[in-house]
Amino acid sequence: MTKLRVAHSIKDEEFTSQKQTSKRLTVGSLWISALSVATAISALGMSQVACAELTWGDEESYQQESNYQQDRSIDSFMAAAIAADRGDVGALYNYEQIMSGGLFAMYPTYWRMNLDLNSQSSAAVSQFVRQYPDTVMAEKLVADFAESKAGSNDYASVRQVANLITNADASERCAIALGFNNGGDTMRAMAAKSDVWLTTKKQPALCEQLAMEMNNNALISNQDRAARLKRMLRVGKTGDIMALSSRLGTPIAYSALSEIQLNPSSFFSRFGREPASQTNQYLYLYAIGRVADKSYREAALQLDFDIKQDNQRAIKLLNDETRRYAYRTLGVKRMNHNTDDGFNAEAVDWFRHSLDDDFNFEEAEDYAMAAIRFGRWDDVVEAISKMDGEIQKDEQWQYWLARAYEQSSNSSKRNTAKKMYQNLAKNNDYYGLMAKDRIGQRFDASRLGGSNLPNVSTADRARVMQDANFARAFALYNSDASRAYANREWNWAVKQARDNRDDNLIIAAARQAYDRQAYDMGWLDRAIYAVDNTDRVNSLALSHPMPHQESVVRYSQSAGIDPAWAYGIMRQESRFVSSARSNVGASGLMQIMPDTAKYIARNLGETYSASRANSGDTNIRYGTWYMGDILSKLNYQPVLATAGYNAGPNNAKRWQPTYGAIAADQYVESIAFPETRNYVKHVMENATIYSSLLGRGQPISQRMGTVPGAF
Repeated sequence: MTKLRVAHSIKDEEFTSQKQTSKRLTVGSLWISALSVATAISALGMSQVACAELTWGDEESYQQESNYQQDRSIDSFMAAAIAADRGDVGALYNYEQIMSGGLFAMYPTYWRMNLDLNSQSSAAVSQFVRQYPDTVMAEKLVADFAESKAGSNDYASVRQVANLITNADASERCAIALGFNNGGDTMRAMAAKSDVWLTTKKQPALCEQLAMEMNNNALISNQDRAARLKRMLRVGKTGDIMALSSRLGTPIAYSALSEIQLNPSSFFSRFGREPASQTNQYLYLYAIGRVADKSYREAALQLDFDIKQDNQRAIKLLNDETRRYAYRTLGVKRMNHNTDDGFNAEAVDWFRHSLDDDFNFEEAEDYAMAAIRFGRWDDVVEAISKMDGEIQKDEQWQYWLARAYEQSSNSSKRNTAKKMYQNLAKNNDYYGLMAKDRIGQRFDASRLGGSNLPNVSTADRARVMQDANFARAFALYNSDASRAYANREWNWAVKQARDNRDDNLIIAAARQAYDRQAYDMGWLDRAIYAVDNTDRVNSLALSHPMPHQESVVRYSQSAGIDPAWAYGIMRQESRFVSSARSNVGASGLMQIMPDTAKYIARNLGETYSASRANSGDTNIRYGTWYMGDILSKLNYQPVLATAGYNAGPNNAKRWQPTYGAIAADQYVESIAFPETRNYVKHVMENATIYSSLLGRGQPISQRMGTVPGAF
């Protein structure tokens, strides 16, 4: 199966449900654990192996035991965490001595240093990294330090630690680039250009700062500045507009922008009487953007009127570039209003009027999605051609390029489409499964081991607890520590093993996590994470487990739904963690909101009980009933119902075509909420795989079908 890459923010990932994003860990209400690594190891059936001691740096030693059975530092972990939570530096110094040389020795030092991170020196942070190399807490400390120092403009300190950061997230990458940009190394600063320069989406503060500072980078050309200026005019970022226009030699005054912001109609009224100038081209785009913020329809009428008027002039006031980007502004604004106003092919027309060689990814993606929605296949090809070459290679765009070529009257393009499908069909993710169907292949779970667990040698099983990162993760899972700590250690352990191409270690760790389900169902998500975040490990038994199978099948049949679909939802919602809680209040295996649970209980003639609704068996019964309820209200269309489960039935209806049916893959690709769009793809992928595992294989395109019109 195609694997998902470990996220840049792996050191902070905390999975609770698909509805909750990763976040920085804050030490909250904690209590002391009486469990130790020995408890974790004995529960896993591990035997003791002799100890070894490795020296890190010149001063301290960091004790590593071959299986860490004798390590007791976990016993002090929670008490040290509580001390960190109350800012007790003296206590943390004490725990540093108590836990010295142990498996968790780095934690009290990390907590102490992190209490006042900006006051730390780069030398102290570097020493911590040398003392605890290849650990997630060393990576986290140095990355957080770089962010902190960049935020306080101490760029020399950033540069001194930059090479120690190996797994930076977006904000940390920008911190590093700021350090180099302010240290004369403009080439290294430019490494982040593609991420920050042309984007108009919300970015971390350090990335916004970097984009501003790049304006003065010697490697930024005036062509680069003009490209960014157009985007800033569209979104109305005054500071960027003034700085960029000034460097381009056409300075725009704040007073001019402010006047247009207050009354764009006044600007349009006098525009025809103004002389042709580059400054006025920029101000026109700014004015169209401000009108479009309020009404893309009003902006479209204004643009059409102005172009007709301008075409009658001997000397045009609007040059071709301004006209094109004004239409691009309309296209982007129209796509941003799909949820409220529904879809309309006018967005495709506006993008078509804006064609040139200067699209950023967001604009090209909007163009592609609009064209996909309405089956405008020539426009799909145009939109994808405007994307960066590497992005064009993504499975998503390869699939849609093949779909577009498939519709061509040109036999060469149709043959190219078939070859592209054959390449995509090597994978078993959403686009791979869709491609299989386009060329008549079938997904067969038995080729990936079916429900048979992979065999793990005794040596590989022992190696899991000989690996410090996995040993820490298992010990933390068996303690009362916040799951965020354990998840972070686990994710890091998987990354390290993957980087070392140690597939056997990953399989062994995933198998042990899977085996823990006999004790605690909350371990299955770790097995799934391990397999999903590798490139070469394929084991459906580990990546697509089927806990509670009797209940899932029975309640699904009672609700009139496919059990494979129920498993697809459950895997995506909770990764089978029964205690999962989202930041919006959803809970349980099926991630049911309290109000939804009350609605379900009422319709089933039961008294609502929060504890019962969240319990495994009842949560499955409630969730499958609700899936059946949504399905019946949404034309018995599983794609609509899946979107409705995530975003609400009303949104799923709103995204339907007004008249006539469209292919379900076109509906899915044009779902207005990115979270729901990806959610539906994953659930359909999951359900297709589970249907094969359950012996009721159904191709994904047959499962998805077509989406009918709303009227």
